[in-house]
Amino acid sequence: MADHIPLHPVRHLQKRLEYYPGRQSRYRVEDESSSLDEMPLMMSEEGFENDESDYHTLPRARVTRKKRGLAWFLFGGWKLLCTSCCDWLANICRRKKEHKARTVWLGCPEKCEEKYPRNAIKNQKYNFFTFVPGVLYQQFKFFLNLYFLVVSCSQFVPELKIGYLYTYWAPLGFVMAVTIVREALDEFRRYQRDEEMNSQLYSKLTIRGKVQVKSSDIQVGDLIIVEKNQRIPADMIFLRTSEKSGSCFVRTDQLDGETDWKLRVAVCCTQRLPALGDLFAISAHVYAQKPQMDIHSFEGTFTREDSDPSIHESLGTENALWASTVVASGTVIGVVIYTGKETRSVMNTSNPKNKVGLLDLELNRLTKALFFALVVLSVVMVALQGFIGPWYRYLFRFILLFSYIIPISLRVNLDMGKAAYGWMIMRDDNIPGTVVRTSTIPEELGRIVYLLTDKTGTLTKNEMVFKRLHLGTVSYGTDTMDEIQNHIIGSYAQGCSSHGHSAGSSTISSSKATSAPKVRKSVHSRIHEAVKAIALCHNVTPVYESRAGVNGETEYAEADQDFSDENRTYQASSPDEVALVQWTQSVGLTLVSRDLSSMQLKTPGGQILPFIILQVFPFTSESKRMGIIVRDDSSGEITFYMKGADVAMSSIVQYNDWLEEECGNMAREGLRTLVVAKKSLTEEQYQDFENRYNQAKLSVHDRSLKVAAVVESLEREMELLCLTGVEDQLQ
Repeated sequence: MADHIPLHPVRHLQKRLEYYPGRQSRYRVEDESSSLDEMPLMMSEEGFENDESDYHTLPRARVTRKKRGLAWFLFGGWKLLCTSCCDWLANICRRKKEHKARTVWLGCPEKCEEKYPRNAIKNQKYNFFTFVPGVLYQQFKFFLNLYFLVVSCSQFVPELKIGYLYTYWAPLGFVMAVTIVREALDEFRRYQRDEEMNSQLYSKLTIRGKVQVKSSDIQVGDLIIVEKNQRIPADMIFLRTSEKSGSCFVRTDQLDGETDWKLRVAVCCTQRLPALGDLFAISAHVYAQKPQMDIHSFEGTFTREDSDPSIHESLGTENALWASTVVASGTVIGVVIYTGKETRSVMNTSNPKNKVGLLDLELNRLTKALFFALVVLSVVMVALQGFIGPWYRYLFRFILLFSYIIPISLRVNLDMGKAAYGWMIMRDDNIPGTVVRTSTIPEELGRIVYLLTDKTGTLTKNEMVFKRLHLGTVSYGTDTMDEIQNHIIGSYAQGCSSHGHSAGSSTISSSKATSAPKVRKSVHSRIHEAVKAIALCHNVTPVYESRAGVNGETEYAEADQDFSDENRTYQASSPDEVALVQWTQSVGLTLVSRDLSSMQLKTPGGQILPFIILQVFPFTSESKRMGIIVRDDSSGEITFYMKGADVAMSSIVQYNDWLEEECGNMAREGLRTLVVAKKSLTEEQYQDFENRYNQAKLSVHDRSLKVAAVVESLEREMELLCLTGVEDQLQ
């Protein structure tokens, strides 16, 4: 049923002008009424029946035919042919297996329909049989080494022999020996790192209890227990956690380079089980999409078949634990769905290749130039003799005699220097912990001219500070934040004195907004609504450090937990979120607790405001916004809050004449802007949305598009509350 949800495109295709006005019949652009499903995936054969003049007319289809003769073969063509042949043979030997979607039964690897790759990390370039041939090929594809190889081999011909064999073969053998030893050391270090990762022990949950297994022996379908600060060995679905909230944080810096912790949520069905061993008492399986590279998307379903009726839960990125990430809080239990080459981390890692520095390329070009000068000089010497007798033999002998113009010792010094550079870098006290993974390009560090980098956390401190709040008619900066605090204190003090006036006023304001949205609210109420929206619309979780008991043991009882402001820290996937919540705390509205289904705010007078979290729509790079639907537990009012970038929110909020201008002003001051809006929902509206949203989440095909289409049905004519500005200072 979920697969039949209609998708309504947000942006309609606009008619474009014909690129080739003279060929309308062949290069016709479809208008916006054409259906995407009716468009062919490939052109028909008639579309390719163009004469030769067509190819010269099309700007991106020019045909350039190069003459490939003896000169092309000598000056690089042979290397291209050899590389093509090696790639062809490698592709034949490594026949890539087509990835398919899979059904994984909990704790039953033997039920897997196919054989999946081993969960072993392998970053080595060669194996036992390909090491020597591979190293020799990488060396002799350079003109310098190939030249000395040809010169050395020529001494086996009696007519061309002009000296002892060791005078030619000894230097070449020494160069090759140094290179092979250097590559062998690098390969051995890579092997040690791989073996260390593959030998890490993990607890595997079985019917008989826990057993220790190596990371390389983990299979699809295994139930793996990962402790705090332990690396996740394979891609898993998050089933259970020791945290009472049913969620945990993971560090993904080794996967995407971001230092902020990411929140992951356990499957509700398995988290509610009384004991850990009950995972084997149920009949459940996970349907996972085929392996892919995108670490920010995942589509799957969890099904429990032994219940009546069957339980179905949709799985997304928030339920997935990718390999090479680290558990930051609690203990997690997951079922393995991808191993080895099919994990996200390995699929986003390119195959190890031999890296060549600019110095080697320059040396290769210089060698070719010296060889050309050497040939010219030999021809001149033969010409001075008048080309008498077997002059071609004399020509080759002159080339051999002048071969010392190209110094083979330069190559030796270069390789030994690179090895010395790598050794010095790893033992530099100013950069402790640096690992040189390849010793072929350390000199490239000295050739850096431009350093291209992002801004956040690299050029900046990645420490966000709230600087400005703009309400349309009035703006508050750092020097006027005390006015906002006074408004918040007065608002909730008035609400307490009138026995819950805050809840009632919000209900009244909601009804007024529904009946007469054009009524301008007072600055007092607008500040109250803006601060409340900022305190609710986020993915921040407050964390409290547990106190140590008398015997040194940690006490987890909530009665003994220290909930003071000094013991509270905030964790979120973005530092902007933390900065906003910390600012609301500074003006009097504090986030004191949050779990998967509820959130509590504390007013300046100490009153606790409970809210029920109905839905959360996380931030994505495509939508550039995040939203949350909450229910006020005291009044029952349902509110949809949303915040995001101005480019995404400008078309969602109601018409205004100040948003674009103020966003530009804050951007010129170097502030990161967020637009905050809200929309009140009735119970009927939310129930209708929830039904459509759950159906879309259970869809197997085009789930993300269907979910986005359902959410966008709410994102219409939202009330603009405020514009925030956060500063990330430069380092």
